[in-house]
Amino acid sequence: MTQEKLDGVIVATALPYAEDASAPAGLRVDLDRYAEHCRWLIDNGCRGIGPNGSLGEYSSLTSDERRAVARTAIEAVGDDGIVVVGVHGVGAHQAREWAEKAAEDGAHGVLCLPPTMYRANTAEVMHHYEQVAGVGLPVMVYNNPIDTKVDLLPPVVAELAQLPNVVAVKEFSGDVRRVLEIRELAPELTVVAGADDVALEALLMGATGWFAGFPNVFPAESAHLFSLAQQGKLAEARALYEPLVAAFRWDSRTEFVQAIKRGMELVGRFGGPCRPPRGPLSEDKLAALDADMRRAIAHLAAHPVAA
Repeated sequence: MTQEKLDGVIVATALPYAEDASAPAGLRVDLDRYAEHCRWLIDNGCRGIGPNGSLGEYSSLTSDERRAVARTAIEAVGDDGIVVVGVHGVGAHQAREWAEKAAEDGAHGVLCLPPTMYRANTAEVMHHYEQVAGVGLPVMVYNNPIDTKVDLLPPVVAELAQLPNVVAVKEFSGDVRRVLEIRELAPELTVVAGADDVALEALLMGATGWFAGFPNVFPAESAHLFSLAQQGKLAEARALYEPLVAAFRWDSRTEFVQAIKRGMELVGRFGGPCRPPRGPLSEDKLAALDADMRRAIAHLAAHPVAA
């Protein structure tokens, strides 16, 4: 099995729904529209797709829906990119089962949080990832202490990097100092920027991947930003990044799913509603988001980036 590095721009994909009274919360997963969205992201320069992440509302999906979403992404991308399937689970047995299904369906790798509803200690975290890594797919560890209340500090990440098949870490703590520390402690591990509003900072410190939310809205521009950062073209990268970062900050807020779906609508894509527990944005937050988005859109209209 090829050990992908799981680097480059991988998009944590938003999930479209269609109204259907027979579906959970009256919303059916629109797999046709989702497949089109995956292709659009790849065709606009992104390296890969990340179905069934938090942005993809995995915790609001039925088991059948969750697998169908992953299969749809894998089929839509084909040989033109990579698919890194979210396998987050309450315990190791659930996460391993999702990893096994991802392997059966042809995924290139998996993204995995620590146990999602339990503040696991280091030994329990190690067991969790041992089980997932044992499936054989390349594993991207996901450090999101905001959601899981488990902070995978660089020494723990370095310990996880010793497990077979653990090839990358998505770092979402917001502390860019960790990029260099992880690289020092685990030099073979791919470090992936996890938060859009510190993406450039992380890339300039040596991250070689960006597992991102706002490329759902700005895929070509995000791919170009990544390329500029990898080439060390700091002035050009900053000129592109700084007008977008106010919008990117919504990726680190509680309402990030609603915000990114709204952003998609403002650029002419389909965003649509979210399933509960996520509800619509308040009027104040919607106005603030729209202002941030319109500044970003206006800048990009004046300084277009070719796909």
